[in-house]
Amino acid sequence: MTVLTGHQIEAARLLTLRQMLKLEMKGMHRRGRSAYAILKSEYGFKGTRERVLSELDEIRNQLIGESK
Repeated sequence: MTVLTGHQIEAARLLTLRQMLKLEMKGMHRRGRSAYAILKSEYGFKGTRERVLSELDEIRNQLIGESK
């Protein structure tokens, strides 16, 4: 079992929201707030879903680079 602490929790949440956004862009919906709305309000992203996804891809690449 893996235990996430501190910064790892935020990184995992951001990566989860990235995957949720990708599914929303393919047409999947969920109850409650969309990942796009959460990313805009809590993390301050601006622009279209595509632009937000490209910014998240850059962040993901940085996170993966840090873990190596």
